[in-house]
Order: sequence, then C-alpha cells, then structure tokens
Amino acid sequence: MSSRARWGTYQQIAAALRARITSGALAPGEGLSSEAELGREFAVSRTTVRRALAVLEEERLVVVVPGAGHRVATPQERQGLADARIPRHRVIAAQLRARIHSGVLAVGEMLPSEDALVREFGAARGTVRAALVALEEAGLVEVARGRGRIVRALKG
Repeated sequence: MSSRARWGTYQQIAAALRARITSGALAPGEGLSSEAELGREFAVSRTTVRRALAVLEEERLVVVVPGAGHRVATPQERQGLADARIPRHRVIAAQLRARIHSGVLAVGEMLPSEDALVREFGAARGTVRAALVALEEAGLVEVARGRGRIVRALKG
C-alpha cells in the first residue's frame, strides 16, 4: 500500500460499493466491512475509505450506526432522508413532531431516551440532541430534570 492513493481513488471505491448496493449484493440493513477491512481490500488508507463512505452517506446509500460502523440504508431511511439539503436533525425533529401531533406520543408521555433515539435513527448523539432542542424551542416538549423529556400540551 502506498502512502498516498491516486487522485480520485475514493470515488472509484465509492463507485464499487455503490454497485454492490444497487445490485443487491449488499442488502438494505446489512453492515459494511470495517474501514480497516475495506482499506485492505482496496489497498488504500482508512482516510481514503472514509472519504468514499462519506460520498455514500451524502447519497443516503449508507448510514452510520454509532459504535457499529456503516450499514446499507433501508428504503425507509432513503425515503425519509431523501432531501439531502435538509439537515438530519431537522428530519428527526419532523418525525418526532409528527408522532406528537398524531398522538403516538401523548401529552405527558416521556420521549424515548437519547440512547434509544440514537439507535432508532442511526444518528450521532449530537444530531439527536439538536432535534430535541428544536422540539423544546417549538414548545412541544419540556425537560424534566433527572427524568428526561416530556410531551407538552399542544396549543390551539
């Protein structure tokens, strides 16, 4: 392995992984090999692999599972996150807001914990926190110190 990959190598790796995903060789929900394993497979550094994975994340073909690596996005994840221009925390906040307005999350009910939301959405803790702050700022939830977040009464 050379110390530097050829220019555009990460794009070639992204294309190879994209082909595996679109052909079905890597199924929705299936975990990708680790960065180290992909580096060995393509004879490149982990930095180059990370750049390739970042391309696939931007395309919403793969998602990051904190503590577990990357996996192929499910159709629901692709559909729910189809507009790449919308920040992820806003997408999560919108989904939680819809649950509140539909009554799935009732007034006075505790929201799932940050850990549970991180797992459910496959998002980083900071992203989930930003979504929760947006709900607090909108007056939909309030923080119950030491307990979590509670759905507030909807106005009008």
